[in-house]
Amino acid sequence: MVTFVPSRPGRLADVPSFARGIGGAESNVACGLALAGHSARWISRVGTDGFGEHLVREIAATGVDTAYVQRDPYRPTGIYFRTAGERAVGSETAGSGTAEGDPAEPLAEVVYYRAGSAAAAMSPELIPRERAWSGRVLHLTGITPALSGDCRALMRELTVRAPGRPLVSFDLNYRVSLWRKGEAEQHAEPGPAVLLGLARRCDLVFVGEDEAEAVWGVRGPEAIRAALPEPEVLVVKQGGAGATAYARRPDGTDAITFEPALRVDVVAAVGAGDAFAAGFLSGTLRGLPVAERLRHGHLMAAAVLTVPGDLGAPPARERADHLVALDATRWGTLRFGPGWTDLPSPAEKWAETAAVEVTDP
Repeated sequence: MVTFVPSRPGRLADVPSFARGIGGAESNVACGLALAGHSARWISRVGTDGFGEHLVREIAATGVDTAYVQRDPYRPTGIYFRTAGERAVGSETAGSGTAEGDPAEPLAEVVYYRAGSAAAAMSPELIPRERAWSGRVLHLTGITPALSGDCRALMRELTVRAPGRPLVSFDLNYRVSLWRKGEAEQHAEPGPAVLLGLARRCDLVFVGEDEAEAVWGVRGPEAIRAALPEPEVLVVKQGGAGATAYARRPDGTDAITFEPALRVDVVAAVGAGDAFAAGFLSGTLRGLPVAERLRHGHLMAAAVLTVPGDLGAPPARERADHLVALDATRWGTLRFGPGWTDLPSPAEKWAETAAVEVTDP
């Protein structure tokens, strides 16, 4: 989607102008992975309008392959307007997602204009399975099935277990306003059932604690794992506390790993969840231990939380690996503010600068 961000704080009714940007959970993850040095391809549909041209151009500029993006001459590109923050579940306060910032921010307003959009017309016929299965990892989210019946059919087709399937990653990304619209359009199945069924068909699943409670009435990491026993890896995002990963061992039991979030001076609490997923997927592609994957997720989230938009340039891999290797005590002393990813390399003793290390253990 094309995103419109207000020029000043306040209600949408009171904001006089907006800055144009790019948004969308899947494209955010693709851009994060490309910026982190991986090969990434984004598959979607946009209109032949100027918004679609802008979207494809900006995503491609991050290094993402957009060759499979389709242009629809009859349907428009989706757009949305938002205030400074965004929460998937429409709670009364918005924390920083995967990293600590201010304890609460005003409830965000998010207004989607996606009904009848080019992306809402995605279907198994328009997006062949072999095309979507062409990489090592296929990343999907719970936003797509909320758009239309054809999109739900596509999601089921892409998550079927069959020869040639890559590792399938799924971020719940519950957007209450999209599902409310879908229910008004008489979805054949309620949103919670659709999302639970899709999550159970995937190999790696990301779920926020607040999302799970809002959509399924399930509270706490253990209860979420009990509701989702099928995925090989389940990552439960616990807001400012951190994230817990459940990874199935060969004997069928779980290795449980928790990594605390980082302290961050939040500029905008938007896109952090997508960045966290990109960081974790980056570590997965590199074959890193689960604890390191979680830490890379936190670092990528911190890069996004310290910029105004949905995307932030991640730290250089050498720098990220250096931080990830810190012991628990030093990891706990880190604090990040705007511009932290531009600091010098470890060889220049960047970790000693006050902008990153605020205290010594």
